[in-house]
Amino acid sequence: MCGIFGIIRRGGLRPDDRETLGRLARSLVHRGPDGEGFHVSGPVGIGMRRLAIIDLAGGWQPLHNEDGTISLVANGEVYNFVELRKDLESRGHRFRTGSDCETIAHLHEELGAEAVSRLRGMFAFAVHDERNRRVVLARDRVGEKPLYLVERDGFIAFASEMVALVEAGIVPFEPDPEAIELYYHYSLVPEPLAAIRGVRKLPAGHRLEIELDSWTVRETTYWRMEDAPELDGDPAGAVRATLEEIAGIVFRADVPIGVALSGGIDSSSVLTLAARHVEGAREGRLQAFTIGYPGKTWQDERGMARELADHLGVTLHTLELDTARVADEFPLVCLRRDDPIADISGSSYFAVMRLAREHGVPVMMMGQGGDELFWGYPWCAAAVRESERKRRRIEGQAGLLDYLSFRRPPISYTAGLRWLRDGGGLLDGVRLWREDASGDPDELHFQDRTAQFQAAERLLPGIAGRGLVVRGRERTGRLFRGRTLWDRVDLSVTRLICETYLLGNGIVQGDRLSMAASVEARLPFVDYRLVETVVGLRKRRPDHHEPPKAWLRAALGQIVPDFVFRRPKRGFTPPWREWTVAIFDRHGRDLPDGELVRSGMLDRTAAIRLSNGLAAGSVPRPLAWHTMVLEQWCRGMKSRSAGSSATEGVAAA
Repeated sequence: MCGIFGIIRRGGLRPDDRETLGRLARSLVHRGPDGEGFHVSGPVGIGMRRLAIIDLAGGWQPLHNEDGTISLVANGEVYNFVELRKDLESRGHRFRTGSDCETIAHLHEELGAEAVSRLRGMFAFAVHDERNRRVVLARDRVGEKPLYLVERDGFIAFASEMVALVEAGIVPFEPDPEAIELYYHYSLVPEPLAAIRGVRKLPAGHRLEIELDSWTVRETTYWRMEDAPELDGDPAGAVRATLEEIAGIVFRADVPIGVALSGGIDSSSVLTLAARHVEGAREGRLQAFTIGYPGKTWQDERGMARELADHLGVTLHTLELDTARVADEFPLVCLRRDDPIADISGSSYFAVMRLAREHGVPVMMMGQGGDELFWGYPWCAAAVRESERKRRRIEGQAGLLDYLSFRRPPISYTAGLRWLRDGGGLLDGVRLWREDASGDPDELHFQDRTAQFQAAERLLPGIAGRGLVVRGRERTGRLFRGRTLWDRVDLSVTRLICETYLLGNGIVQGDRLSMAASVEARLPFVDYRLVETVVGLRKRRPDHHEPPKAWLRAALGQIVPDFVFRRPKRGFTPPWREWTVAIFDRHGRDLPDGELVRSGMLDRTAAIRLSNGLAAGSVPRPLAWHTMVLEQWCRGMKSRSAGSSATEGVAAA
């Protein structure tokens, strides 16, 4: 696990490029506190900062093949390296280290760019093939490890984090208006866009090949979840067998392993699998970590975490995260996420990772992916049903009565106000009945059904500054627009939620906030074989009409204690109202004359109005939270810009 970076320049590196490589390395020290390494040859300079997890003494990068013509820097873990190494050694390859990533160099020698298809794990890497005068950049299938790109005529730079490209002076800090508009609608910036002009993300499951002599640059997709072959048979048995297989390889490490534990099914399942597969789990090789809040609020899950940890005989460490600390560290959390992400749980992510590091645990397992793969979010299954109803409406087979249903009032005060506004769901049904007849027939129902998307559609034009041209549904709806999406709506929604919320929120926060604490996060539920298993089964047996997580519950019902499954779903929810008040009390004054106003992204009058995050009755002011997160992200990035003297409270963090 580390941070990687590089510069490739047609005609050869310049003297100042070597200085830039040094700045890139310094910016990524938190991702790799154990050391650094560089490979510089002709037009190519690549490097890394290392967090030692496997082969602590010998696995230093760059890594090479036998004759040194292949040079590699890699971020992540190759989980099937033991099996790959045995195969490569049987064909005569000689390994210099015990590093899992050395297998990439030898595979590339044999297979070239196709080597990536043999890897199972989480990774982003750069290979310089001097014999064939080629550089290959690649990223794992689901996107656990990041890779940001800057491309100009005859020049390519890359890094594991966007802030490194800014801090090294490769790009100036300037918000990208298209990305900002999408951020307000999705609460994140979907790939391949990045929130800074001139930067993009190499998408998950992609590789980039650069032919150095002709300067031919070619990007290809090597994996798509929708290409998974159909699977027949019992879903519970297939999912269980795949999870046991994953557990046999994902828990490999030469250091202690931890699990970020809440009271939910996903993290509880991960801890249960770890307790079965980590050697010495009851002797301290496996530990659990959870966050609580003062006052024993309903969001506090320490008691539930303790119940499972005691049942499994695993040591549990807890931390009470108080509101003052959250408000103090809020700018740092916004910066360290690297992307702007409007998720209030980021402070809890960061705290649990630092807690693990303080206890000498540099590898943390997390449960992201369970909700996205197994219909854990009710609105996703509802999007499938509503899209199928839209098709019937267009075909004249669904009438108004098919749209009318009365929903029970929610417990949440805020959601209750929306419920009243929608007439218990009846008025919403009438609106949707009309829209389905007159709207774009190629557009699925997806994110447009969320409260945030709808608020952004209504209100963003009224707060946008001169530099933010709001194009509305033409731009924001294109992710879920297209005729091929209608071939199998349930598979399309599965892909969309994985490529937006899972990738842009859960995976990004897991990676950035763990690495900010110099901890490696691993996500067993996003192993691509599990994804292919679920999608393959779903092709034969649609399951969106079944209860949430039906397949996962059936698969793990024999090993995860029943008391876990009896708990109500909560989500990773902190005491958000108290936190919101404290954060806006501390930082609300930053909005009227902040970076968003100066860059033209936000109207100053709107900024004054939004500087108080809660309206009368302690109701969240629409778009205020997203604006506050974006402002603090902008201030943090600006403070890290090359030559900037700004501190904004985060420059030294």
